[in-house]
Amino acid sequence: MRTQFKIRSYADSNRPLLKFVVNFKDDGKRARRFFGTKKEAETFAQQKTIETINQGTEGAEFPTELRVLAKKADAIVAPFGKTILDAAEFFAAHLRRVTGSRSFSDVAAEVLATRKADGASADYLRDIRLKFDAFARTFGERMVADITAKEVHDWLRGLSVGAVSRYTTRSRLGTLFSFARRQGYAERNPIEDVERAKERSGEIGILTVAQTARLLESASAETLPYWSIGAFAGLRSAELERLDWAEVDLEAGLIEVKAAKAKTGSRRLIPISDNLREWLMAHAKASGPVLPIGARKKLEADRDRAGMRENWPQNALRHSFGSYRLPVIGDTARLALEMGNSPSIVFRHYRELVRPKDAAAFWKIAPARDGKVVSISRAA
Repeated sequence: MRTQFKIRSYADSNRPLLKFVVNFKDDGKRARRFFGTKKEAETFAQQKTIETINQGTEGAEFPTELRVLAKKADAIVAPFGKTILDAAEFFAAHLRRVTGSRSFSDVAAEVLATRKADGASADYLRDIRLKFDAFARTFGERMVADITAKEVHDWLRGLSVGAVSRYTTRSRLGTLFSFARRQGYAERNPIEDVERAKERSGEIGILTVAQTARLLESASAETLPYWSIGAFAGLRSAELERLDWAEVDLEAGLIEVKAAKAKTGSRRLIPISDNLREWLMAHAKASGPVLPIGARKKLEADRDRAGMRENWPQNALRHSFGSYRLPVIGDTARLALEMGNSPSIVFRHYRELVRPKDAAAFWKIAPARDGKVVSISRAA
């Protein structure tokens, strides 16, 4: 059989046993094989010739293993109208993105450390840590550059929480991914493509006069200021948790929500109603948190005793305040200032929500002389 590969004599004093050489191509690159006898060289040349005839010159120079992988890859991308070159370029771009990235857990720790160094409040740090930890249980080891908007969207929709809680969680995650983008850990923020959760329209949930009285009657001495300020001053939950007694001025009759503690970032003053003053008189302090650290379980216990653990409306205290306050003052702009909302939101959510006689009864809920039991007769 005539071979297509030339056999040449070879002489090298350092390799005296090798007498012949065959030049060929291996994986597209020039290669040589040395032999001690001409017979061995001819046999090898014939094998390479057969490979060339069976597979063609291009096939002979293409490794069998790589050829098999290429066929499998082509079968995968062909239904999408793509080539294996398209796939390789796409994957190379992905690798470039994640090479300089970091895991979600690592970035979360960095964000927390940065916010703490910047002087963020303990409540804010606790809140973002809880949100980050929840997300990290699923995505902790993933590179932030590799997390998609759809994955975040699906994860948020899988949470057993209301629209407001989903919105807050989305916002906290957005803070982290924005930080990652600025640090060069990701090219973009996937949260920008995740739709914001919206509360369903319709009537908001509030506590009845009797439920409010029962809740205050069931409260412990530690938690009573929290419940009473929430019901009769309408602070948001986060604002209540950050409130200090130094910001509750019974003499002036005002509660100050500092700009740093307000959701809107704007300071506001809320008048202390006559019945709220009665609730706070026996508990007020010069300073210190209104809600002691670690009192969350006691709040749940209060609701259990009041029989409202399961049927608790979202933002119950704040919505109750707005609903019962508007019929008394009849001024949406004034109520908006007290609640830190826009007049349009106050008008949309609280207009004609409760009857005037129920509103009057709500603002008569006050403690009996023993300071513990709600005077139900005054709230009837």
